[in-house]
Amino acid sequence: MEVILRQDVPNLGKRGDLVRVKRGYARNYLIPKQLAMKVTPGARKQVEIERAAHERRLARMRGQHEAIAARIESLSFTVAGKASETGKLYGSVGENEVVRLLAAKGIEIGRSQVVLEDHIKQVGVYHIPIRFQQDLMAQAKVWVVAEGDERG
Repeated sequence: MEVILRQDVPNLGKRGDLVRVKRGYARNYLIPKQLAMKVTPGARKQVEIERAAHERRLARMRGQHEAIAARIESLSFTVAGKASETGKLYGSVGENEVVRLLAAKGIEIGRSQVVLEDHIKQVGVYHIPIRFQQDLMAQAKVWVVAEGDERG
């Protein structure tokens, strides 16, 4: 069954894409959750209108995102945690901790914008990617130190 995506769907496509999916997936998940709609001439026209509005919205937000990205790049953040003598943390630093660090400096982002392959489990300096748009990212410099060690 062919459907038009109304929102970005991971591993399937972007908003406005025409995709072929199994009938049950469309009927039981995509369409009821307003993630997609059946393909009709009216739906195609509606999607084009929505896509144009979405592109305009992204263009307006790009300037704001670039300013926030520049601010993130200019700052460094410090996380202190209990660690062994070899530098291995007893806990870990994940996306939520990075979001809290940025919020403490007045920068509000979502957890899904933090691109961490795995939680940080070692003392050191890390450059953590923050995704704002498909082609706009910033690198947050995060110092992970043992408690009692002061930096940043």
